Amino acid sequence: MPTNSVSTSANPSRRHVLAAGAAGSATAALGLVGAAQQSALAADLPLLGTYDVVVIGSGAAGMTAALTAAKQGLSCVVLEKAATFGGSAARSGAGIWIPNNSVILAAGVPDTPAKAAAYLAAVVGPGVPADRQRAFLAQGPAMLSFVMANSPLRFRWMEGYSDYYPELPGGLPNGRSVEPDQLDGNLLGPELARLNPPYMDVPAGMVVFSADYKWLALAAVNAKGAAVAAQCLARGTAAALRGEKPLTMGQSLAAGLRAGLRSAGVPVWLGTPLTDLHVENGTVSGAVVTRDGGPGLVRARRGVIVGSGGFEHNAAMRAQYQRQPIGTDWTVGAKENTGDGIRAGHRIGAALGLMDDAWWGPAIPLPGQPYFCLAERTLPGGLLINGAGARFVNEAAPYSDVVHTMYDVNGTDPAIPSWLIVDQHYRNRYLFKDVLPTLPFPNAWYDSGAAHKAWTLDALATSIGVPATALRTTVDRFNSQALKGNDPDFHRGDSAYDHYYTDPSILPNTCLAPLWLPPYHAFRIVPGDLGTKGGLRTDARARVLRDDGSVIPGLYAAGNASAAVMGHSYAGAGSTIGPAMTFGYVAARDIAGNL
Repeated sequence: MPTNSVSTSANPSRRHVLAAGAAGSATAALGLVGAAQQSALAADLPLLGTYDVVVIGSGAAGMTAALTAAKQGLSCVVLEKAATFGGSAARSGAGIWIPNNSVILAAGVPDTPAKAAAYLAAVVGPGVPADRQRAFLAQGPAMLSFVMANSPLRFRWMEGYSDYYPELPGGLPNGRSVEPDQLDGNLLGPELARLNPPYMDVPAGMVVFSADYKWLALAAVNAKGAAVAAQCLARGTAAALRGEKPLTMGQSLAAGLRAGLRSAGVPVWLGTPLTDLHVENGTVSGAVVTRDGGPGLVRARRGVIVGSGGFEHNAAMRAQYQRQPIGTDWTVGAKENTGDGIRAGHRIGAALGLMDDAWWGPAIPLPGQPYFCLAERTLPGGLLINGAGARFVNEAAPYSDVVHTMYDVNGTDPAIPSWLIVDQHYRNRYLFKDVLPTLPFPNAWYDSGAAHKAWTLDALATSIGVPATALRTTVDRFNSQALKGNDPDFHRGDSAYDHYYTDPSILPNTCLAPLWLPPYHAFRIVPGDLGTKGGLRTDARARVLRDDGSVIPGLYAAGNASAAVMGHSYAGAGSTIGPAMTFGYVAARDIAGNL
C-alpha cells in the first residue's frame, strides 16, 4: 500500500485495515511550497467572481453545503465539473441513513440517541474518532429537517430495510433509512434537462421508490409484489394525468436540492472543473478552475468546501491505492469522479484516509455499464462460487462485506471473478436486473462473457472454467443444507438483514432454496462499487487536516472527497449520502460561525 494512505477506521476482526500513513511534517512542508507556487500563478488569472463560500461539486454533499451556506446569509457558488448537476447522488437509489431523524421518529421507529451511538461505534470500530461519530449523529437529524424546510424535498421511511448489522448493540432490524418522496420535475423548468441521468431507468409509466424494488423482484410469485407493481403503475398514471414529470430516488434528491439552491439564489456553474485550490498566507481562499475554455480564479472570503466526489474513474489512483485487480469499468459512480478535489487538497498538504476502500458491492460487468447486484445474489436458489468451484461467503451479507471477502481470499483461493450460479426455477420466479422471469437474457450478455447457460452443471463448469467435480459437490452440499433451511458453512439467513431481498414463501429459510431445474445459469461477479470512500481527512467540523492533525485554514470537505465517517464498514442503506449531506451542512455552519 502507498505510504501516504492513512486509515481512519476499522474493526480489525471484521475488515481490512490500512497500514499507518507517512510522517505528516514532510508532506505539510511540501504542501506549503506547492501552495505558494500555485498562488503566485493564480494571481495572474482572470477573476471570475468572489463569494463568501465556494463549493466544489453539485452532488448531495455540495448542494446541501451550498444551501446551508446561503441560508446562513453567506454568498455562495457551486462549481461543477460535469455538464450536468447531481453527481453520483442523482444516479443512486438515494437511501439516506440518519438515525433519530424526524421522519422515522414520526413513523414510530424506536430509535434513541443512545441506541444510535452504540450501534455506530460497534459498526465502525475505534478507528473513526468519537467526536466525528458524535457530530454525525448530532447534526444529521438537524440537517434533514433543514433540507425539508428549505427545499421541496420530503422523505419516506424505508420500512423493513434493516440496518446492515442489526444484531449489534443498538441495531434496528426494521431499519433507520429514509429516501426522497416523489417530486415533480416541472419545478425545475428548463434546468431539469441538466439533471445527471439515473444509473437505471425506472420502467416506463411507473413511479418506483427504492423500497419497492425488493417487491418488484417478486411480483410474479408474491401477492404483495404484484400489489406493489400495480401501485407503482398507478402512481405513474396519476402523475401523467396531472401533467407531472415524476422523480424518485436520486433524481428526486438532486432535483429537490437544486430547486432549493435556485430559490436561495445560489448559482451552479456547470462545465467548470477544479484545477487547483488557491492559497494565500496559508489559508485556502479560492479555487482555480477552467471555465468557458480558459483558466480563472474564483475567490472565497470565508472558505472552500470540497464535495467533488471520489476517484473511482481515475485508473492511476485506483492502481496506486487499492488492491488488485481493480479498474474503472466496474464502478457505477459518476464518470467525472476522478479525484480532482482529493488531489488538489493533497497537493497543499492535506492528509488522506481510507484510500484503499470503496462503497463496494458485487457487480456483473454487463456491456455498457456494470450492474450492481443486490437482490439477485440473495434470492433463494442461487449461490456464489470462487474459481475453484466452492462457496466462500454468505451471499446475503452486506454488499461491501462480500467484496471485502472477495479480496481477502483472492490471494489463496481466487475469487475475482466469482460466479453467481442459479437454476431455471429461480429464473422462472424472479426479476433479474430488468429482465422479467422466464424471458431470455440479451445475447450481448453471453457474447461479453458476463452470462453463461448450460443444461448440466458439468457443462456450466466447463463454460466458466471451474472444476466440474467441485461445482457438483458444492451444489449438492448447498442443496442439502437449503432443504433444511440452515447454512452452517456461511450462516446465510442468520441475520435479519439477510432476509430483506428474499422470498417470504420459501420456508424454513427465505434465503435458501436448492438448485435442481436445468438449464443452469452463471453470472460473472467482480468487485463493483458505488464510488470510492477515501479522501481528505477531516475533523468533526468537516475541516481538512494535515498529517500532523493540524487544520488547513479555509478548507473543508464532505462526501466521497473525504475519508468516510463509516470507516471500512457500512451501517445501513444510505451510509454514503447521509453523512455526505450531514458534513456538507456541518461545513457551511462552521464557516458561518453557527455550529
